[in-house]
Amino acid sequence: MKGLEKIQIMGFRAHIDNVGSTLSWIDEISGDCTIQLMNAPAVAGKKHALHATLHALNAFQEGYNIAHNLGMEICLRTSAQRQISKAINILGLKEGSMEICAVVVGCDDSIIKKMEEFFKRDDDVLIPEENTLKQIYGLSDLEIKSAGGLISLILEKTTLLIIDK
Repeated sequence: MKGLEKIQIMGFRAHIDNVGSTLSWIDEISGDCTIQLMNAPAVAGKKHALHATLHALNAFQEGYNIAHNLGMEICLRTSAQRQISKAINILGLKEGSMEICAVVVGCDDSIIKKMEEFFKRDDDVLIPEENTLKQIYGLSDLEIKSAGGLISLILEKTTLLIIDK
């Protein structure tokens, strides 16, 4: 899988004045690599983001990707959604102060440095907050208990997206 050896998941704090301009800047600096920015409170930590990214890379390699680009495929799989609009509603950037989970695939250190100059690096935003995640994903205590915990349940939902073709 191209870029597999170079997956990085980072947390940032930022004030987004204009989502479109921010995404254009990300496209501009990314070159041949993939940068996907997501709403960090809706991501159940680095393990969740990595799990979804590996599934997205595999989907492209095996030809069962839903989206046309890897970044959006990462977003779909992280959100456990098949519809881009639903994934963006859950994980998309919003104007104002944000906690961001950045998934970077195949980027060199100079691109990471540009991101760290633009956003304030803070990996603490990647620490999962159970009540927030339960609300975002509509999860019950029974579901969480049955799956063996919140993170396990969210990873299971991400994996089930493969089966639900």
